[in-house]
Amino acid sequence: MTQTPAANTPAQGQARAEFTVPAQHPMVTVLGSGDSLLRVIEKAFPGADIHVRGNEISAVGDPGDVALIQRVFDEMMLVLRTGQPMTEDAVERSIAMLKASERGESDGQETPAEVLTQNILSSRGRTIRPKTLNQKRYVDAIDKHTIVFGIGPAGTGKTYLAMAKAVQALQSKQVNRIILTRPAVEAGERLGFLPGTLYEKIDPYLRPLYDALHDMIDPDSIPRLMAAGTIEVAPLAYMRGRTLNDAFIILDEAQNTSPEQMKMFLTRLGFDSKIVITGDVTQVDLPGGTKSGLRQVQEILEGVEDVHFSRLSSHDVVRHKLVGRIVDAYEKYDSSHGTENGGSRSRDGGHGRAGHGHKGK
Repeated sequence: MTQTPAANTPAQGQARAEFTVPAQHPMVTVLGSGDSLLRVIEKAFPGADIHVRGNEISAVGDPGDVALIQRVFDEMMLVLRTGQPMTEDAVERSIAMLKASERGESDGQETPAEVLTQNILSSRGRTIRPKTLNQKRYVDAIDKHTIVFGIGPAGTGKTYLAMAKAVQALQSKQVNRIILTRPAVEAGERLGFLPGTLYEKIDPYLRPLYDALHDMIDPDSIPRLMAAGTIEVAPLAYMRGRTLNDAFIILDEAQNTSPEQMKMFLTRLGFDSKIVITGDVTQVDLPGGTKSGLRQVQEILEGVEDVHFSRLSSHDVVRHKLVGRIVDAYEKYDSSHGTENGGSRSRDGGHGRAGHGHKGK
């Protein structure tokens, strides 16, 4: 957009809104470097004319669009008042949330500013926070419930946010330890044919959990915390026969558990503990014909008190924008070809070995 001092006058049937940016906020924080944030808003509302004069912003266009543009700037100012900068991604997500609320696709209980300013953990100069409405509700559910399932595609932050909540709980002394676990299921390789000890064979499956820990805790302290048992990272099989008290327990890649393994894990719950189970039911690496415990448990535990299912979608992907488009493209292909994840369906309705579940979240 070209900034102009000329006032824009609404035609018949159009509306006009004016917005004044408080003097304490430099216009670059609202418009973005090179007007990058303003361009995001203009792209989202192509039928509206937005003009800037000094610290005055005006918009003319369809009354619905103008009202939403006004709300976008209001939400941006609420975020900026917290000292948090606005990014192009944050503006896009704010607009998406407001449009979804306007269409009735969201109950509108949470505003974009509430979502974007909810800090979970600050570590090494960066803050971990939810970026979408579903992510915020997932994080809130972890606070409110003893067992939470985070189900969704790669890149939706389900494991990363759970890890941040675990570290937060440990640091605030809500729990005495963190236990991170994954089923060791091969995606096209047999563990028995890999070189090394059992620990060395298992390690690649647990590596994404270590990587997330390094983002949230001083890396130099992790070996000490693990040696003391404060943090434990282990394959799911190591959970058998244990009762886990006063712990924050995360089961990752839960789509690769059998029904028996899922029941075994859930019954490890001890006093003053919390469990978060994450997985992507479209990325099952179990042998053909083996049922996924994550698929089955939704039918068994849905509606059980103090158990919550948070479901995330491609709209909650917080990686490169192309990841969300890839997820959508696969879903479209599967719906038209009767497949799962681009491959043949297994008897479980999953997709057998063709998928690769070893992805960071």
